[in-house]
Amino acid sequence: MKLSALNALIVAVEQGSLRSAAREIGVSQPALTKVVRELEVELAAPLLVRSSRGVLPTAQGMVMYQHAKKVAKELLLATDQISQLGGVMRGELNIAAVPVAVMLLIPEAIRTFGRDYPDIRLRVSEELYIAQLQRLRTNEVDIAVGGIPEGLSAGEFIAEPLMKTTMVVVVRKGHPRAKARRLAELVDERWIYTHLSNDTGYARQFFEAHGLALPPVGAVVNSTLSLISLLASGNFVGLMPRQIAEHPQAAPHMQIVPIAEEGLPLSVGAIIRSDSRVSPAVRHFIAHLHRAAHHIT
Repeated sequence: MKLSALNALIVAVEQGSLRSAAREIGVSQPALTKVVRELEVELAAPLLVRSSRGVLPTAQGMVMYQHAKKVAKELLLATDQISQLGGVMRGELNIAAVPVAVMLLIPEAIRTFGRDYPDIRLRVSEELYIAQLQRLRTNEVDIAVGGIPEGLSAGEFIAEPLMKTTMVVVVRKGHPRAKARRLAELVDERWIYTHLSNDTGYARQFFEAHGLALPPVGAVVNSTLSLISLLASGNFVGLMPRQIAEHPQAAPHMQIVPIAEEGLPLSVGAIIRSDSRVSPAVRHFIAHLHRAAHHIT
């Protein structure tokens, strides 16, 4: 099975057209069609369905496409790592980070890392809650910067603590319970759960830690903008890092509820896969994260 054939399949599926795929690869359409057909013969399975509007992958074609994408990515990573080990710092890093890290750590780390290694492309995606580490498991990201979950599997992940924060109870200015003194006073309020469901997340941890029943679910969000918008405009209660709640952009609209219970402590760290070949670029970026964390502590 030739890599050129796998690449032809990838481009054909993504373009949805053999003509466009051939143009992108730089070959004639008949040549591309022949390559794909040879791959179908080798696999004894149809990979593309052709029509007047283009091509679509069959079920077998989609399986092959997904695996071909992984192969292509692994080869690119290997090429980048070999270059980096040889002293040529080029390639790409994909980073997933929680809002507090995006606000406090990522900008400074990118500034200094980009200055030292301008040929490394950085892609940063914001993740509201990093408890699910699926993007690391599937190699979609190289580093996750977020809360270090309790019971993190040492056999699967490696975590380097960077900074401490506290998840505090927040409501809009003028909320009826804005001056509550005990967490129990907020049990009947509508809470915003920051996760993919209300079965997990910081709110659940916070209430369970104090032996209280979970409050009603007002909304479940996985977006910082949604969290801030709902808290600022409605009678909701939620948890967010103290640094975000006190940020100049949030403070005019929201306030921290002065309950007696301490907020939920959270250790923010850089998490990587334990079985991954840690590239020089990953090691250097984590070092720059530590440097950024040092400046804010």
